[in-house]
Amino acid sequence: MRVLLSVAASLDGYIDDASARRLLLSNTADFDRVDQIRAESDAILVGAHTLRTDNPRLLVNSAEHRAARVSAGKPEFPVKVTVTDSGDLDPALRFWHTGGDKIVYTSDAGVGRLGGRLDGLAEVVGLGERVGLAALVADLGMRGIHRLMVEGGTGMHTGFLAADLVDEIRLAIAPILVGDPAAPRFVGPGQFPGGAARRLHLAGVEQLGDVAVLNYLVSPDPQPRN
Repeated sequence: MRVLLSVAASLDGYIDDASARRLLLSNTADFDRVDQIRAESDAILVGAHTLRTDNPRLLVNSAEHRAARVSAGKPEFPVKVTVTDSGDLDPALRFWHTGGDKIVYTSDAGVGRLGGRLDGLAEVVGLGERVGLAALVADLGMRGIHRLMVEGGTGMHTGFLAADLVDEIRLAIAPILVGDPAAPRFVGPGQFPGGAARRLHLAGVEQLGDVAVLNYLVSPDPQPRN
C-alpha cells in the first residue's frame, strides 16, 4: 500500500490556530488540488480528535472527479477511516452521514464503549489493547486499499511518520504566521526512524497563488532497526 500524508501548515509549522473556528490555510486552487488527491485515493484517514474538533465531511467535492472514479469502476467516494483508542465518537458527526463506506479502528475497550452507537453508519474494527498503525495499514491492504491518504491531525501525522509508514508527503505552506504555543503543529515530538540524519527527497515544488506545495518522497529507513 502507498501512504500519502497531506497537510497544510503556516510558515511557522502550525496546522490551525487555537480559536474555536478553523483556520483556513489553503486557497481555492490548493483545495482543488487536495480534492484531486482524494479522488485518486482508495481511502482517506483522519484521527478522532480531528472529527471532534473540525466535524469534517471528508468528501470528494468535484462532481467531475467523482464521475471519473465511477467510470474507472471505483465507488463514487473513497472509504473514510478514523482512529480512536477511546471509542469516544458522536454518531451525529457529519463524517458518518455523507459519502460512502466508513471504518473505525479502535481498541478492544473502544469497541465496548461504542457499543451499537455506530450500527448502520460504520464498520467498527478492534485492534487489541491499543490501535497499532501498522496493523491498521495491513488490515486496509487486505480490504483492497492500495492508496491511503492521511489528512491529520497532529497525532496521526506523528504516528504514521514515527512508524515509518509514509511513502510521500504533500505539504502546502501558507504565507501565515500563527505563533501560538497552544495551537496544533504539523507533527509533535516523536522517535522518527533515522532521526535528524535522515533526509527526505524533494520531488517537486508547485506554486498555487500564494501557497507553495512541497512534494517529499520518503525513502526507506537508512538506519538498521532493532
